[in-house]
Amino acid sequence: MSTMAKFCLAGSVAVSAGIVFYVHYRQEVERSQLHEGVIKDLERQRMRQIENITILQKQRDLEKQLSRND
Repeated sequence: MSTMAKFCLAGSVAVSAGIVFYVHYRQEVERSQLHEGVIKDLERQRMRQIENITILQKQRDLEKQLSRND
C-alpha cells in the first residue's frame, strides 16, 4: 500500500469518525433541549395553576364581602 493511499485511508477514517461523533453529539444536545422544553412547560403550567388559584380565592373573598354588604 502506497504512502498516499495510507494518508487517504487515514483521512477518510478521521472524517468518518468526526461525522459520527458530531451526529451523536448533536443528537444528545437536541434531546437535552427537548427535555428542558418539557420542564419549562411543566413550570409554566404550575405557575398558571397557582395564579388561577389566587384569582379564585380573590373572587371568593369579594363574593363574601358583597354578601355581607347586602
